[in-house]
Amino acid sequence: MRTSALGKKIAIGTGAVTVSLVLSACGTSNVYERGGMPAPATEEGSRILSLWQGSWIAALIVGVFVWGLLIWAIVAYRRREGDPLPAQTKYNVPIEILYTVAPLLMILAMFYFVQRDQTELTRIDNKQTHSVNVIGWRWSWGFNYLDEGAYDVGTPGERPTLWLPVNEKVKFDLMSPDVDHSFWIPAFLMKMDVIPGRNNTFEVTPNKIGEFSGKCAELCGVDHSRMLFNVKVVTRAEYDAHIADLQAHGQAGKLDTGRSQVAGAQ
Repeated sequence: MRTSALGKKIAIGTGAVTVSLVLSACGTSNVYERGGMPAPATEEGSRILSLWQGSWIAALIVGVFVWGLLIWAIVAYRRREGDPLPAQTKYNVPIEILYTVAPLLMILAMFYFVQRDQTELTRIDNKQTHSVNVIGWRWSWGFNYLDEGAYDVGTPGERPTLWLPVNEKVKFDLMSPDVDHSFWIPAFLMKMDVIPGRNNTFEVTPNKIGEFSGKCAELCGVDHSRMLFNVKVVTRAEYDAHIADLQAHGQAGKLDTGRSQVAGAQ
């Protein structure tokens, strides 16, 4: 009786800790409550954050259930001095059904939510306000502002900067003339591979004015860690002024995606 009561107390205490962790993970006021994710800076980011938090909550629930069973079994069924050897069994059908069916149901549930959100996040509706052709090469970035007829590759010794108008949907077309890269803006909670011979696309709507960092998320060679860029989300007036400034400095038209062109752009 005493060991059974102890097991119940441990299970209740573990459950209370887990509930508090789960409840604290439901907010988005700081990085800990977001599970280590940055605050979303796009309209689509909240969907990605929700999927991330839901995955962690599901993992915690499963973990607490398994930990509770382990602790209960250790406490309730530990061998005491003088106890005879317990009866040996070859199998236990209910338990085998449980650990076969339960993981299958969990995988199916995760597949449903991931497929649902991924389908929505990668859907291209071509209702964007403007399009940016992103060129990733070893080891920098170039940006073609297709609708405005301008391009930007930064200046020697400085990171290139991608400018975007706030609250306007942008379509990214990703290209590479050499090896695989990955276009990643952590604050957007979205990244996609940049693959030679393949045109990958996605759409987002930046909804926070500010400066953000971007990087390559695919190991692409010796200077992979230096393949960085900046992102500025600004008002439409500031965006138009920047495009006009690029054109005034001779960066009108489109940067060619050929390797010789982009390699010598800087």
